[in-house]
Amino acid sequence: MSTLLRTLRNLRRAGLKEYGHQLQNIGDTKAGTLIGMDRYGNKYYENLEELPLRTRWVDYKDKEYDPSQIEPGWHAWMSYMVDKPPPADPILQGRIREWEPREHRPTLTWSRSGFKTYSTTKNKYFPWTPVAKPRQ
Repeated sequence: MSTLLRTLRNLRRAGLKEYGHQLQNIGDTKAGTLIGMDRYGNKYYENLEELPLRTRWVDYKDKEYDPSQIEPGWHAWMSYMVDKPPPADPILQGRIREWEPREHRPTLTWSRSGFKTYSTTKNKYFPWTPVAKPRQ
């Protein structure tokens, strides 16, 4: 939740269209510099004038986003594990390492496609269904 002064300042900096987009997707207004994009189309921003640990954020490409859509290098930058973003880090310039999957597979745990167990055992308790005799 931001203050009224911060919200108006970010509205002036970001513009009306971006302001509406941020309220719809992030739920807060932020203004900062674009640091880079990953191969999935997510945009990463930074604003060093903000409060500590609120200076970096991601704007997901998809409307139904999942935090597992962030690449490992960008995740390290977002979590303040490294200071340099992946485009400026020489170690991460190799892109895909041997152990990384070639294609992103999102986590489907809380989605409709998530794994659901199927039990073959009988339930211990059954709901009571009243039996009403017809009146005569």
